[in-house]
Amino acid sequence: MARLSANTPFIHPDSDIHDSTFGAFVEIGRGSRLAHSSLDDYSYCDRFADIANTSVGKFSNIAAFVRVGATDHPMDKASLHHFHYRSADYFDDTGHDEAWFEHRRSRRTTIGHDTWLGHGAQVRPGVTIGHGAVVAGGAIVTKDVPPYMIVAGLPATPMRPRFSDDIAARMIALAWWDWSHDALRRALEDFRTLSAEAFLERYE
Repeated sequence: MARLSANTPFIHPDSDIHDSTFGAFVEIGRGSRLAHSSLDDYSYCDRFADIANTSVGKFSNIAAFVRVGATDHPMDKASLHHFHYRSADYFDDTGHDEAWFEHRRSRRTTIGHDTWLGHGAQVRPGVTIGHGAVVAGGAIVTKDVPPYMIVAGLPATPMRPRFSDDIAARMIALAWWDWSHDALRRALEDFRTLSAEAFLERYE
């Protein structure tokens, strides 16, 4: 019997999940933390991922210790410290600064379909990672990444495209990530054995 389910996400122990939703066949690695986020069908994160205020597409591969949408500190105010927005933790007679938390949640990060975020990568708030893109391990992404681009470094910069512009555009048009579970199973051998171009020629 298959380990993953269309109905219930596979959530490993010691995960901390708040205000987040999951599609079919989703897996959340041990010790991961998710807040105000969504993972669409077939996406997963490995151990100790930290994902906040993020929309993750389908078939996203998020490695261990990745951080997406790291929270900001208010650099334009007198103090960076969270005593003035997590105030109820410090003072009995006040509450948290809910406007600040709403601001944080508004800076939404978007991770496209069929993406790969390597071990220890970081993606800043408000960034979009295009469909099919790859973020190298340890990279810090501060700007949007085009579809099917491979980026690496501090800060992350383009290394090379995965596919030619033509193949990338055709792959996005094919949108195999929207196929049914049964259709994916029927095409499994072709996913395993065909090049991207040959796969397109067969299924376009």
